[in-house]
Amino acid sequence: MDHRSAAGGGTAPPPLPTGNGTGTGIGGFVFNAADEERRRGVRRMKATATGLLALVALVYALAKWAQDTGAGPWAGYVAAAAEAGMVGALADWFAVTALFRRPLGLPIPHTAIIPTKKDQLGVSLGEFVGENFLSADVVKARLHALGIGGRLGAWLAEPAHADRVTAELAAALRGALTVLRDSDVQAVVGEAITRRAESAEIAPGMGKTLERVVADGGHHRAVDLLCAKAHDWLVTHGESVMDAVQGGAPGWTPRFVDRKIGDRVYKELLRFVTEMRDMPQHPARGAVDRFLTDFAADLQSDTETRAKVERLKSEILARGEVQDVIASAWTAIRSMILSAAEDEQSELRLRVRSSLISLGARLATDGRLQDKLEGWIEGAVVYVVTTYRTEVTSLITDTVAGWDAEHTSRKIEAHIGRDLQFIRINGTVVGALAGLLIYSVSRAFGA
Repeated sequence: MDHRSAAGGGTAPPPLPTGNGTGTGIGGFVFNAADEERRRGVRRMKATATGLLALVALVYALAKWAQDTGAGPWAGYVAAAAEAGMVGALADWFAVTALFRRPLGLPIPHTAIIPTKKDQLGVSLGEFVGENFLSADVVKARLHALGIGGRLGAWLAEPAHADRVTAELAAALRGALTVLRDSDVQAVVGEAITRRAESAEIAPGMGKTLERVVADGGHHRAVDLLCAKAHDWLVTHGESVMDAVQGGAPGWTPRFVDRKIGDRVYKELLRFVTEMRDMPQHPARGAVDRFLTDFAADLQSDTETRAKVERLKSEILARGEVQDVIASAWTAIRSMILSAAEDEQSELRLRVRSSLISLGARLATDGRLQDKLEGWIEGAVVYVVTTYRTEVTSLITDTVAGWDAEHTSRKIEAHIGRDLQFIRINGTVVGALAGLLIYSVSRAFGA
């Protein structure tokens, strides 16, 4: 009730602005059509409670008149009940009104509790939430009671749910890849690959790999291929080889001699390559084996060889073509991931879906896995709660402190005021019954 009203009468406070369904923010709140409907309900209940007070006041007046005119003993009983009902109604009107405003506008201590104690109530509410909802023990007990592991497992084991999660993950992946700038990612990827390659010495690893390849004879196929290609090239370009030999001869030798020498060199070279191709035990092949074995050992233990390999690696990495290839790797990977995420039948999505169903089946039946998952979840939630509890409670405190006192009072009254009016009604009825009982007892003992 407004401070300009007496016992529920008088002028009502001006209506609060309301929105068109979405509501209008007033004093930190949003008042909408539902709030206005609640305020109308509060006004109706106020009118009912005030009407009941007026009724018992009228009954009291009539009963006193009847008692004065000698109507009989019953008039005293009625007057006593009505008088006590008025007292109860006025006392409860005062109590309910004192929550939201000062009764009759009088500066009575401990009235207008909500407007004047709003900030303290916010602090108390924040402390209450922090102690009773955001404590580690409460959070752990609540999460443990939920049985998240088993529920999540049973839910994921359903193919339809696994499909839904897969689709959501694909959408999130597409969104993340869309937001990322290719140039930034390319720069990061290029720098990461280059830094990694430069920081890691590759010579020992190459040496060990080459050593295993030679020991297993894995290089023989490469030697076979080189010999076959060399033989074919010599057969095809025999004239070119002989011309090259003749071109290197001294100018004073006869041409037929140069021709003979060139032909002889070509035939010997062709014979050597042919024998090396056709003879697995050819001495040249053994020399290749020994060379590769020695080179593998030098890569692992020879300081100079390792330094040369590292310099060569740095020169290769520094070339622009190599950097372009490294940077373009992200474009290829991104395109591949996007294509796989968009295709419902892609290997990526099918594997994710299968993994989710398998994980769900295990979670639904494996108690130890459930305990492990729930332990992770509980640990994460407890960490967040204990770490940011002050921020959460301060959010409540600061939000309440930012509310307008008058509109806070009206908002709360709109939500609980209708029920509070029943206190006035009950006070009237209970007061009347108590008054009737006291009067009856007094009369019974001759008072």
